Amino acid sequence: MLDDLRKPFFIIALVLIIIATLLEMGSPLLIGLGEAAREPVLGQQADGYGVPSLALLDSLLVFTVTLMGLSLLLPERVHGRVQGLATLIVSIIVLLAAIALLFKAILLVSLMLALLLAPIFGTIAYFAMYANFDRGTAAAVLSLAMLLKLGFAVCLALAHQRFLENKGLVLLVLTSLVAGLIVSFLHGFVPGFLASITDMIGAIIVAILALVWAIIFLVGSIISVVKAIV
Repeated sequence: MLDDLRKPFFIIALVLIIIATLLEMGSPLLIGLGEAAREPVLGQQADGYGVPSLALLDSLLVFTVTLMGLSLLLPERVHGRVQGLATLIVSIIVLLAAIALLFKAILLVSLMLALLLAPIFGTIAYFAMYANFDRGTAAAVLSLAMLLKLGFAVCLALAHQRFLENKGLVLLVLTSLVAGLIVSFLHGFVPGFLASITDMIGAIIVAILALVWAIIFLVGSIISVVKAIV
């Protein structure tokens, strides 16, 4: 399949999805950390967990595309074994991270709701701690990440049209894009003082999506490893 791969487009696609993932994670490489970077800048990590949670899904995209690239460098037999073992490790890591995020987000949204609905002092505490969610920075990060992911999808299709026939890859890309839209919608459709709550709801949704995909990857890797051993 990859014999006639247009490598420049493939490399650009890989770089774009890596940048998008680092951006969602709030990587210091993409944030102007330091004394000169006191003011919010494009690329600064957004408050909350909704935006960083997207990195769980996109890390699976980075991993998948990287494995495809390795198939150009490694013999098919070696690549098959490496793919199964690497997928097993990565899927377990993402699975554990998604579970941890899911429980943490549920606990935090429960705390926020409990404070908000417990006047007078609970509500005051909520407003003091959670009412100032930075929707502007979150929107900027989400918009740039979405643009990068759309560029990634286009470059991947230009690299080889048969990537579009890979249903698993296409579904994973669509899941990532839809997850970003969900988080963006949840940030914007409520009054600003409730954005922290809807951000956590977004993180819960994304964590569940990442959990499902990690399980799919895990099952596939186990089958691949068993076949390699047998």
